Amino acid sequence: MTETIDGAALLDEVEAFHRRFNRFPREAAYVAVALWDAHAHLMDAFDNTARLAFLSPEPGSGKSRALEIVEALVPRPLATVNPSANALFRVVTSEEGKPTILFDEIDTIFGPKANGDEDVRGFLNSGYRRGASSLRCVGDGSKQNAQKFPSFCAVAIAGLGSLPDTILTRSVIIRMRKRAPNETVEPFRQRIHEKEGHALRDRLAAWADQVREEVTDAWPELPEGISDRPADVWEPLLAVAEAAGGTWPERARAACVELVAAAKDGDPASLGVQLLTDLRDKVFQGADRMPTSTILEILLAMEDAPWGDADGRPLTSRRLAKMLGEYVTAANAPIKSRSIRTSSGVPKGYYAEDLADAWLRYCPPPPARAATSATSATPQVTAPLDVADAGQVADSSATPALFAARTA
Repeated sequence: MTETIDGAALLDEVEAFHRRFNRFPREAAYVAVALWDAHAHLMDAFDNTARLAFLSPEPGSGKSRALEIVEALVPRPLATVNPSANALFRVVTSEEGKPTILFDEIDTIFGPKANGDEDVRGFLNSGYRRGASSLRCVGDGSKQNAQKFPSFCAVAIAGLGSLPDTILTRSVIIRMRKRAPNETVEPFRQRIHEKEGHALRDRLAAWADQVREEVTDAWPELPEGISDRPADVWEPLLAVAEAAGGTWPERARAACVELVAAAKDGDPASLGVQLLTDLRDKVFQGADRMPTSTILEILLAMEDAPWGDADGRPLTSRRLAKMLGEYVTAANAPIKSRSIRTSSGVPKGYYAEDLADAWLRYCPPPPARAATSATSATPQVTAPLDVADAGQVADSSATPALFAARTA
């Protein structure tokens, strides 16, 4: 008779193994990574799989080491750097079984100095959901035929900087940082410690066999506020925690809430959301309209914002229009500039009422001082403002010289 494995105690050991060699920035990260290791052994039980993303702004932050520890714990690990999309699709359909792909140095594909690879991004985007596949032509010359290549598999990623939004939203994000002088970890010696990891891996596989039926039928309760894509990402991990029992269900839900919130707060890739938020909190600040020239002047003067050097050049009216045009008004029409009547002419600009729906849907809650009608879906506009009045409302203290000249 096979001995029943205590899932909670086993996950405790997996977490402890990571703690020996990895210094994660949050306690919640240890919980998430241990659950992710276990979920890789239960891929046939889930409809979704989260990408596990170790990211940092600088080298030497422990990302590759984190992947090495994961590699020792997951089934059929495949460590790779800079693979082609075709190779990725083919390894997923290998007769040896579905791999766990460990993708290091992903910044060589999606980093600021890389050109990006839409086929690889398509693989990573689609493969988080069961049944996803890509069509490829197979054969020679006129004998080619279309063939489906499944892409559903577990993937862990490490790299500098960030990732495209479409990958980030499918990921449990661990933002690594360099260890402080007083922070130490045990050196990882592959010839010694890999065997310990493999022993844990084999026990995870045996435990997965014991709980597979239970996990397949599980519908874990999601924390309040976790829905849509974050729910897809975390549901398998919460199911693993429920099957393990002990303190893991409670810790898993707390980690879910913390890491989802951290991903929203720390996502540098959401440039459109940052633009909307800066327009609401730094530019309009209660004004009902603003000329494009004024908007650009204020944005470009913000030292801690990317608008003075967005992709190597300052933000222009054309790019502003393109970025805002990705969002729509409450009437479901693209946000566009409109004519604004002023005492000196009729320049083009933007109205708060056109931006309000996007502010409501995409931006974080406004600062207490700016929680005004400008963030409402139906702004309380009492009367049209002249440009000079709009400038005064939009916080003359922020750029006194600019507004003094405009209102003189």
